[in-house]
Amino acid sequence: MEKRPGGRSARVRAAVRAATLAELAEHGYKGLTVEAVAERSGVHKTTVYRRWGSVEGLVEDALEQAREEPWPIPDTGAVEGDLRGINRLVQGGFADPEHGPVASAFVAAAVQEPQAARPLHAFFLSRHEQAAHVVRRAVQRGELPADVDAEEVIRIAVAPIYYRLFVSGEPVTEADADRAADAALAAAKAGVLSPRGP
Repeated sequence: MEKRPGGRSARVRAAVRAATLAELAEHGYKGLTVEAVAERSGVHKTTVYRRWGSVEGLVEDALEQAREEPWPIPDTGAVEGDLRGINRLVQGGFADPEHGPVASAFVAAAVQEPQAARPLHAFFLSRHEQAAHVVRRAVQRGELPADVDAEEVIRIAVAPIYYRLFVSGEPVTEADADRAADAALAAAKAGVLSPRGP
């Protein structure tokens, strides 16, 4: 996929991404088509096919752009508040009427299409790496063991949210998000989430 920074190329990419996200929100991954994205973005269909190739290419590029965006990592002064803040960002993102359907569509796309799964995994790795800063900060403050696996704390914290949303189909409240964060924190303090375990 050709990506030239700045100018018309950047405007085209931004328009196509916005159209891709809007189509995902309205129709889900199964309803996403190159033709609809082209029409919505005002970019000629042949251009979209040439640069993105397919629906999977559109999803891949949208996720690549999302991965490059900074995440507002909480800084409450304590690891408990920081982990709860991260979980509330995740929970609130899926609950948001505009962004939630898009996030759900990305997960659905990754389940159905290996080409979409790769960029979603890279997106999550980037988010885990960014969020793990709150764990490393907690280690520096003496709140957590020095050998704790920072990224694993984040994975364990957010995992129950994804389980409820995409496996059991249960609603996820802020209280659920807080409970999951507290459970991950308890495991981290107990040494369960160090590379060697307890």
